[in-house]
Amino acid sequence: MANHKDDHGHHHHDHDHHHDHDHDHGSELSEMQLRTRALESILTEKGYIDPKALDEIIEAYETKIGPHNGAQVVAKAWTDPDFKKALLQDGSKAIATLGHFSRVGDHLVVVENTPERHNMVVCTLCSCYPWELLGLPPVWYKASPYRSRAVKDPRGVLSDFGVSVPKDIEIRVWDSTAETRFLVLPERPAGTEGWNEEQLAELVTRDSMIGTGFAKTPGAPS
Repeated sequence: MANHKDDHGHHHHDHDHHHDHDHDHGSELSEMQLRTRALESILTEKGYIDPKALDEIIEAYETKIGPHNGAQVVAKAWTDPDFKKALLQDGSKAIATLGHFSRVGDHLVVVENTPERHNMVVCTLCSCYPWELLGLPPVWYKASPYRSRAVKDPRGVLSDFGVSVPKDIEIRVWDSTAETRFLVLPERPAGTEGWNEEQLAELVTRDSMIGTGFAKTPGAPS
């Protein structure tokens, strides 16, 4: 049982010494997330919660609550060229100007997908992840097959996710660290001319902001 707690707890692996100012990933969690975490581990330990049920709660956090902030940032970048420029220049600073985000990780770098290039994010050392924009990291993001293969065979990993990237498109893989997190700015789907930010944000998926998926196309089943 205790094992499960570690999956969702802090990541204290032996790589901490790679990061100069060994900052606890916990500093990224809001108070509410910390309380939720603490409660989860107690309930799991006492056997009140089946870890599977817990995974569903976490799934809700990951897919419904979490990526909402990131989706708003992406939608704004799609509709506001000045914001997009600022975002690509200095992600943390641009997002701070939106005002409604808590502290964004020390240094957020936003990388843009284009017709020539597809970006994908991994954290080979642990599971550094832009919590404040994407919620909880998906379970696979922390799994070693993704962490080791994303760098060696990104096309293969993408095809496992059902994402096929044409041969002539370059795939660039970004490795997060405790100091630098990455957010992928997906390509704006065709057929969304004249859409407002709110409508566009609905199309932005968590996976599209990690680079293991694309934004949804209008009219496609969600």
